[in-house]
Amino acid sequence: MKILVLLAILIPCTFDSAMRSHHYQDQDQDLATIGSFIARQARRERGEEYEEARKVIAGDLNGDGIPETVVLYTIESQGGSNNYIQYLAVFGRRDRHLVRITHTPVGGKSRRSVELGSVTDQRVNLETLSYAPNDASCCPSVKARTSYVLLGQTLREHKPTRRKGRHN
Repeated sequence: MKILVLLAILIPCTFDSAMRSHHYQDQDQDLATIGSFIARQARRERGEEYEEARKVIAGDLNGDGIPETVVLYTIESQGGSNNYIQYLAVFGRRDRHLVRITHTPVGGKSRRSVELGSVTDQRVNLETLSYAPNDASCCPSVKARTSYVLLGQTLREHKPTRRKGRHN
């Protein structure tokens, strides 16, 4: 009887531990895939990723019930400049591996600053700060929200909604 009780305790614990270990391996592989994609793009642009600004969330964008991985990332210093461009990328699963579906620029210097919000109703929701006519080049002040939808292998922006007030 003691052996059965011991087995009833140990087998689920071992299985749970193995599943957690497998999950972390998948997560590490996902991060490596994302990092590799961004590094290749940064080399093409002769820039570098501002890694601390990278944000990753998951949510269903195509209605199949399987969450896609959404990444907001920034490439800066293109060709030695002080420029930066923010991109939104979407990755899906193929045979348990993460694969890039698409990416598009969503913000950058002299355009707007973008923060990743959430994925709801098959949309990627973003908070934005755009430039008012008298804003300095460092400091956009017009708050708004926008969203992107995945149409096939393309991200399309929905019309942004402005919020009242200025950013301080």
